[in-house]
Amino acid sequence: MSLKTLIVDDEPLARKGLAIRLQEFDDINIVAQCSNGREAIEAIRAYQIDLMFLDIQMPGLNGFQVIEEIDNQGLKLPSVVFVTAYDQYAIKAFEVHALDYIMKPADDERLAQTMDKIRQNFNASTDSVHKAKLVRLVSDVTGNDCQKILSELANNQPVSLSSYSDVLAIKDAGEVSRVLVKDIIWIDAAGDYMCVHTVAKNAEETGNTHILRKTMKQLEAHLDPKLFIRNHRSTIVNKHYIQKFCNQVNGEYFLVLKNGKELKVSRSYKEKVKQAINC
Repeated sequence: MSLKTLIVDDEPLARKGLAIRLQEFDDINIVAQCSNGREAIEAIRAYQIDLMFLDIQMPGLNGFQVIEEIDNQGLKLPSVVFVTAYDQYAIKAFEVHALDYIMKPADDERLAQTMDKIRQNFNASTDSVHKAKLVRLVSDVTGNDCQKILSELANNQPVSLSSYSDVLAIKDAGEVSRVLVKDIIWIDAAGDYMCVHTVAKNAEETGNTHILRKTMKQLEAHLDPKLFIRNHRSTIVNKHYIQKFCNQVNGEYFLVLKNGKELKVSRSYKEKVKQAINC
């Protein structure tokens, strides 16, 4: 067994030290070392990585966000060994989700234990279970403030995962449709009703619109404010579908969505929108 291995850490000495120790194992083939999450994603795309030693705290994308982005882009998720500075109590919170955890700096004995786990678990059935759990964990973690969660773990505090539902139930003509919240592009008010615009399900559709009898305030309470931005008193938009933020000569502002739709940004929400987009 020769595992194409990736090391991801923003600290050059940490990468070098881990690489030197991993060279002692014949079944490890280090194909790339990356200093940030974006480089890691490109390496995974280029090399079909089997195993990734991933730092958690990094500038730009942290370790959780790297995994989320791999999943979002439909790339094959490698088996993951977290490399972390957190103490043993923080690590226990994640034990069931990753293949293993290594404290910095990694010593030879600890790495040998990790390699034993890798060899025991590197088969299709067990490996897929670990990856599925890891993706679910990342989905929960990135629904909150990542830095807040990391701080809670480091201080052995309970992790407060998102309380927002991932499904919005919409009643229409005696039927109930279950709309995935992540598929909502934007929502606008039409009198006493909300028009919920979602992504197209196939190439023939331009998108779907669901009608919901709720006030904007009621609906906003069900949506994660880290994902949905209020850009107007009658409009909420999913920031993952925003292409760009623009201003016109007359001083008005608007958002251009990835599907080409333009949404006006009222002056009272302008700064909040800019801040949310830049997070």
